[in-house]
Amino acid sequence: MRTGKIALLHLETVPGAIERNRYVIVEAIKHAATTGADWIVTPELAVCGLQFTHVVGSDWVQSQPDPWMQQVCKLARTLKRTVFLGCPEREGNRFYNSVFVIGPTGEILGKHRKINVVSDSLAWSSPGDIVAPIECDGIKVGVLICSDVYTSNIARALKFEGAQMLVSPASWGPGIHGPNGEWEQRTHETGLPLIVCNRTGAEKTLDFWNAPSLVVQNGRRVLAHTSKKSAVLTFDWDFDGMMLRSSRYSVDYIR
Repeated sequence: MRTGKIALLHLETVPGAIERNRYVIVEAIKHAATTGADWIVTPELAVCGLQFTHVVGSDWVQSQPDPWMQQVCKLARTLKRTVFLGCPEREGNRFYNSVFVIGPTGEILGKHRKINVVSDSLAWSSPGDIVAPIECDGIKVGVLICSDVYTSNIARALKFEGAQMLVSPASWGPGIHGPNGEWEQRTHETGLPLIVCNRTGAEKTLDFWNAPSLVVQNGRRVLAHTSKKSAVLTFDWDFDGMMLRSSRYSVDYIR
């Protein structure tokens, strides 16, 4: 049985504070590595927050990997860890809300561009149009960014394409348009476990203080965490059986 640790970086992301957020991400990755985590997952748009364009615009967004992401790739290689990094990217005159999967050799193994981007906060983002699992350490992972789980079609397509588990970097808190059973339903429909790395904090019109980071299996939340400050959440995972091996998160709060 092949087991390992997964770390969720449940971070307080400050919209538009790019350098501050980058520093926090790097320090959290380093901390997660000291816990023995093999995979390290950030929230959606951990680099900039959802409503960053209201603060700093989009001129700073580059094609990827930009110089900072190249540094993260070097860090992943040094630590020999796999990192799921939520970061915007530019392609020509289009922008995408993307997650990049960086392997333990520092190579970008693949990326997913968010498909369900109908939101005032994401008016800057073009929708992605590719649904395909990304192979990490021999495991085919389906990446769903936040509201990509809102509809069943993307998760079902990932399962059809061979995904063995689902990972969802998210910025999705409770409220009028908050989650209402979507995470649980996607696991029920596909039979695949779903790991949600959410965030904390607040933005101009959005509140994430009670947004949960989750492990969901068979239509049920088996681990959940909310907090008022940034935390590194780790748990043991059976990569052969695709099963949780921990009864709770190990929680390390960070500044």
